Amino acid sequence: MKVILLQDVKALGKKGDLVDVSDGYARNMLLKKKLGVEATNKNINDLKLQKAHQDKVAAEELQAAKDLAEEISKKSISMQMKVGKNGKAFGTISTKEMAAAVKDQLGYDLDKKKFSVEPIKALGTYTAKIKLHQKVTAELTVHVTEQK
Repeated sequence: MKVILLQDVKALGKKGDLVDVSDGYARNMLLKKKLGVEATNKNINDLKLQKAHQDKVAAEELQAAKDLAEEISKKSISMQMKVGKNGKAFGTISTKEMAAAVKDQLGYDLDKKKFSVEPIKALGTYTAKIKLHQKVTAELTVHVTEQK
């Protein structure tokens, strides 16, 4: 019997896969526990439509991430940190502070976990990588100056 899986089933397949299993396994396990539905023409067409919709949404998200990455790469943020007499910095600038600065200065609400940069412990210019999508990474310039 051909079955379309509604959830991932270990050692059988992933959600949306069309699998061929024995009639007893399909009736007593997959259909009964709602892990799959029988592969009728209607169900197969519904599956194709769902996959087409998911592909379209994924392509739109990828394009939006690319556009955002292009915008972010053209901009920069400036941050300040306390510095002692010898030019030695007090503390570091973390990704949390960078995310807050991006929100304040550029207006983008980005998650601090998406930033990939070593903690900044000195004055200067740095490049922070921001993972916007699985396939898209933006680079943001961070200028660190002395706090007055």
